[in-house]
Amino acid sequence: MKSVKLNQLCIAEAQRGLRRKHFSAVDLTKACLDRIGVVNERLNACLTVDHHAALDAARLADERLAEGDRAALLGIPFLVKDNILVKGLRATAGSRMLENYVASYDATVVAKLTTAGAILLGKTNLDEFAHGASTEFSAFGPTKNPYDLSRVPGGSSGGSAAAVAADLCLFALGTDTGGSVRHPASLCGVVGFKPTYGSCSRFGLIAMTSSTDVPAVLAKTSEDAALVWQAMAGSDNRDSTTLDCKISKNFKNIFRPLLPALLKKGQAPLTGLRVGMVKEFLSNGLDAEIKDLVLSAAAELKNLGATLVDISLPSSRYALSVYYIITPAEISSNLARFDGLRYGLKADNNDLRTAYLESRGLGFGEEVKRRLMLGTYVLSAGYYDAYYVKAQNVRAAIIKELSEAFKMADVLAAPATPHPAFALGEQTGDPLRMYLEDAFLTPASLAGLPAVSVPAGLVDGLPVGWQLIGQRLSDPALLAVAQAYQDAIAWKRPPLAV
Repeated sequence: MKSVKLNQLCIAEAQRGLRRKHFSAVDLTKACLDRIGVVNERLNACLTVDHHAALDAARLADERLAEGDRAALLGIPFLVKDNILVKGLRATAGSRMLENYVASYDATVVAKLTTAGAILLGKTNLDEFAHGASTEFSAFGPTKNPYDLSRVPGGSSGGSAAAVAADLCLFALGTDTGGSVRHPASLCGVVGFKPTYGSCSRFGLIAMTSSTDVPAVLAKTSEDAALVWQAMAGSDNRDSTTLDCKISKNFKNIFRPLLPALLKKGQAPLTGLRVGMVKEFLSNGLDAEIKDLVLSAAAELKNLGATLVDISLPSSRYALSVYYIITPAEISSNLARFDGLRYGLKADNNDLRTAYLESRGLGFGEEVKRRLMLGTYVLSAGYYDAYYVKAQNVRAAIIKELSEAFKMADVLAAPATPHPAFALGEQTGDPLRMYLEDAFLTPASLAGLPAVSVPAGLVDGLPVGWQLIGQRLSDPALLAVAQAYQDAIAWKRPPLAV
């Protein structure tokens, strides 16, 4: 174990090494901090690194380990997207508006993870206020793809995805509103897991689209993602949308209810599982190489005992349009609080109206302004019924179709991204093309369903993922399917550029 680079371990491997005293939590934390010091200047994945607090937390973790504490995440270093609050650290949301804002409390998910003994290293870069699909719309510069520094890592949680891929941490938190964890996970060759809406508290997240925002996980394996979800899921009286999830303390037991075949010796692990192949997700418009990867991945599930079932979701073709009406509308409401008075950048002007205009004009970037204008437009008199109300009606139809689909299938298969990582600057001047990055990701978000992007292979030498979508609150079983697939293919990532 001494010859292994500790920062390259997954959580399960690190867990075993810590418990067997092959290395300490301090050793593991130092390995990640050293890696950040070597590559972050080129990668720009981290905006804040809290060296001293991380090492102090690691020493406390070692004390708990010495006392026999076996908490699943004890001593495991992680990073957090910079729109999630951590007490005493900056929470910029990637924006000049909040450049100097320091959080006064922890987000619930952060508090749960640190209480469980996970070691917080710092904060990661993102598209400003999570508005984007490339992590180029950050006021603090773009994050680079760790496999090719001339390409994007995806977004908006690109800093977290790049950090996991480049071994700066063992896992990272992001947020997924319409694909913001699954998209960069696909382009960076890691696992990106969006939980069921309401299974994890949103308290302490800087809101984007409150009806679809969820704290989400970027990890090296689906098993690791399950361990993190298990630690942070559950109800929270500070978030009325949370659900009372029953979380098993035994990781293996969380697979038990929906995948009994996993427990039967001599049987293919996914026997009895029905995988829905959605016709609309595999249409002629999909890149041929991406389609081949999805079909190949589904065939692997069939080899593991699953049955492939043809599914049609006619309304899913409208999901992207619906998302980009509802999302700007909610952004318009949620960002109204950033006016330069209570917190955030404040223009030096005594006239109240001018101070508002200048504070928001200077504090917000182009993409944020674009979405604010779109949202204000669709909510305005004369357009509210024509756009916003109609979008919510179509959203209801999409949710109904997905509910019907799960009577025929246990999980749905889909692409995650339409292509591998594109070049930096290639799409920033074309907002519509950038919005199309979310085409396969928004249906699960609109319906509040769990979904996971898992590495599927390479296109042009770059990693690409595929997506599995589960039923509401089937998060453990969905991750079990994803892990069975990962175990079967034993995917090996291409060489890193950092």
